[in-house]
Amino acid sequence: MSETSTDHDTIRRWAEKHKGVPAAVERTHEKNDVGIIRIMFPKAPHSEHGALVEISWEEFFAEFEEKKLALIYDPDSMFSKLVSRDGGKGT
Repeated sequence: MSETSTDHDTIRRWAEKHKGVPAAVERTHEKNDVGIIRIMFPKAPHSEHGALVEISWEEFFAEFEEKKLALIYDPDSMFSKLVSRDGGKGT
């Protein structure tokens, strides 16, 4: 059963529990622009993260708040999706 959160501590604990790290899509990541954010699971089998670059949690949450995102996630797995808090499309 999936849950939704905007709480930074909840999101970070969930990600770290599943060995996830904050990341950005490399082609969108520039010096002054974090770009499109994701949570990457580098040690997961079959994980495709070649197009991602690890960023800090501070960068991740700054972009998370600026874009007014929420995280839909499964507490017991690595499933997650970033979505708009206002019900718009995800990222």
